Amino acid sequence: MRTRRGLGLHLPEPPGDDGVDLKRFGYRQELARCLGPASSFAAGFSFISVMTGVFQLFGFGFASGGPASIWTWPLVFLGQLAVALCFAEMAGQFPLAGSVYQWSKHIARPAVSWLSGWIMAIGAVATAAAVAVAYQVILPQITSAFQIIGGPADAGTTSTPNGAGNAIVLALGLVVLTTLVNIAGVRLTAKMNNVGVAAEMIGVTLLIVMLAVHIKRGPQVVLETGGTGAGHSSGYLGAFLLASLMSAYVLYGFDTAGSLAEETMGPRRHAPRAILRALTAAFLVGGLLMLVALMAVRDITARQLGTLGMPYLVKSTLGTGIGDAFLVCAAIAVTACCLAVQTAAIRLLFSMARDGRLPFGKALARVSPRSRTPVVPAVLTGALTIALLVVNIGNRHVFYTLTSVAVILFYIPYLMVTGPMLVRRLRGDWPRADHGPHFTMGRWGLAVNVVAVLYGAAMTVNLAWPRAAVYPGGPWYYRWGAILLTAVVTAVGGLLYLRYRHVCHSGVVSARS
Repeated sequence: MRTRRGLGLHLPEPPGDDGVDLKRFGYRQELARCLGPASSFAAGFSFISVMTGVFQLFGFGFASGGPASIWTWPLVFLGQLAVALCFAEMAGQFPLAGSVYQWSKHIARPAVSWLSGWIMAIGAVATAAAVAVAYQVILPQITSAFQIIGGPADAGTTSTPNGAGNAIVLALGLVVLTTLVNIAGVRLTAKMNNVGVAAEMIGVTLLIVMLAVHIKRGPQVVLETGGTGAGHSSGYLGAFLLASLMSAYVLYGFDTAGSLAEETMGPRRHAPRAILRALTAAFLVGGLLMLVALMAVRDITARQLGTLGMPYLVKSTLGTGIGDAFLVCAAIAVTACCLAVQTAAIRLLFSMARDGRLPFGKALARVSPRSRTPVVPAVLTGALTIALLVVNIGNRHVFYTLTSVAVILFYIPYLMVTGPMLVRRLRGDWPRADHGPHFTMGRWGLAVNVVAVLYGAAMTVNLAWPRAAVYPGGPWYYRWGAILLTAVVTAVGGLLYLRYRHVCHSGVVSARS
């Protein structure tokens, strides 16, 4: 067997029967194992979705920190890369549906494992809703026909009552579509994800090239703050921390490749690589897109850069016709992203349900013999996402509220993997003696793990901080909404855990295995 020394990949022996491998964990093969390495990568990349995130959030980052906000991108990437490297080790050891829940189940206490799955499931529903709302940022700027509620002044924004209402209408249509696709099965889901990723990669590459042709200033533009430090007690540091939410909002969800492990051929080999490649590819194309865009925009001081964001920048720089073509690519990316988010949520619910750790577990764990997919979790995640959107009708701050809560509810479960992993490393229990020929960080493992935990804790605090710029207006609980909702989700999860702790502590895996 060949190995690479240090931080790298132990190249495995030719894979055996994946179904037999799965049986060692106490499960039988029920999901359709039909995904190759390209589809595994596409799942993770679709969740991150550079065109979705950058088109949706560039304006927030620019308004918060000016052109210099782009420096938050590499810093967040380095923190998330440390997390992804930890996840890659876990994916090689535990190639099971449910990723974070299953990983924490094997290295953490039962209560931590249960809460990681519960919190992440709620976070996935909130993420799907936040992604679906992105249609409002894009579609009405392609044609006014998509501005069903309101008029031209509401197009491309959720900050007006009509804009927020229209965002919900468009989002509902997208969630219905992704739910139907997920019910149809993983093959159709994978095909749509692959098409979405191909369109996104081609579109963002062409966009970078075309913006580069229109460059009007040098890269020193990334040193300009636009006076955004004014009003912060800590000066530009406060503005920079606020702007970093833009990058944190985009660069997460790379663990999705691990969630589809039971549907991936050779998951011990492909899932770790897919996790790292998805995050790295998103970082490279997203960073280059924002850099070239800042160098190409006609008026770097235009107010619309902070309100309408990247769609305005593209159309004002390239013209309406070409700009609309790239907005179509962005709309495709949003569709694939929402689909990938819901797919990951479905596998998480399925994984917890078959372990007997959720209410109505038998129904949630049932796999359709026709589509080879869990249908009830698909319907449930779709219904919950729709309910969350409907509840937010009339909320002008729906986007930032949903996005902030969603990301926090992912960062906490991430810590529930990297934290226990660090404890085991310090005790000498990780990597395990039987780690096998799979991904390992070698002598760099402890340092990377420490960075992953420190970054995750610091960014969680930064995300939840009750800033008026993120949680503006309304009663006091609007500003404290993210903290309150996270506390409620955790408290409800704790109560449910008391109901199912006998299963969690018994080590029972599945009554159907």
